[in-house]
Amino acid sequence: MTRFLLRRVGAAAVLLVVLSALIFALDQISPGDKARAYVGGNASPAAVAAARHQLGLDQPWPQQYLRYLWNAVHGDLGASLRTHRPVTTDLGQFLPATAELVLFSFVLAVLLALLFALSGALRWPGTGLYRGVLLLGATAPAFLLGLGGIVLFYGRLHWLPEAGRGVDTSSPTGFVLLDSLLHGDGTGFVVGLRHLLLPGLALAIAPAISIGRILRSGLESVYGADHVRTARAKGIRESGVLCRHVVRNSLDAALSMSGLQLGFMFAGVVIVEDVFAWPGVGYYLAQSIPQSDFPAIAGVTLLLGGVYIVVNAVVDVLQAAADPRLTV
Repeated sequence: MTRFLLRRVGAAAVLLVVLSALIFALDQISPGDKARAYVGGNASPAAVAAARHQLGLDQPWPQQYLRYLWNAVHGDLGASLRTHRPVTTDLGQFLPATAELVLFSFVLAVLLALLFALSGALRWPGTGLYRGVLLLGATAPAFLLGLGGIVLFYGRLHWLPEAGRGVDTSSPTGFVLLDSLLHGDGTGFVVGLRHLLLPGLALAIAPAISIGRILRSGLESVYGADHVRTARAKGIRESGVLCRHVVRNSLDAALSMSGLQLGFMFAGVVIVEDVFAWPGVGYYLAQSIPQSDFPAIAGVTLLLGGVYIVVNAVVDVLQAAADPRLTV
């Protein structure tokens, strides 16, 4: 197990280095002058040259990349060309909003997936429409679901707000729902929840189908197993059979898929945040791209890519802990 863990950590580190190299290479071949973006379009040639030297852009590419990689390892992702602040400071400001949105969407996806799987495997009457709507929603990209939700629930029905977080986020944690609960602010909690619902649904529907299909398949295969029939023969109530013997033994593949989908959700949150003007790292990235703000773009990409790689590594380790045969 120790060797497997070391191999997985090493592979994750290599993937992060490769990701950083790809980002740096794309930046080098992309149009735009980062030095001019840093000092402004009306700056004099001398000011642009001084900024190019200050940013190290007059050095050879390999030297620039090694310096960037060394600084990134030590937590220095450079300064944003747009905000003129350290990228790590900007990410620390915007990350809580993204984390709250993704975690809320993940919980929502798990609940929707559980309902989808149970209603399908147990043939609950009257739930075919729910499964059909969920399947139809999963065929649309997240940004289209978001725009459709805004048109329907904000423009037509006036049930939910259009965009933003709705409350002041200058709190210790930056998590609106958590801070509202800690301070006993019921109104703030409701406002934050209403603003989370539309982007959360847009981000959660596709992962819910992926998790729900895997879980439904597991439920159907376990439901007719010998140990389930034995449990019924012992007189155990159907709810007890379902919880203790069916669902519990069907979760392995679904848990693996849940971990993968959590990583995908961090990767896909960028477009959803842009649609809903959600003040997270995705919205920060969308504002940085038109300005050719490479430090900010690279910082967000490394952060989201790193989250995806780490989540997949954790899933692999948990699977190996549950089934030691995978470590061979």
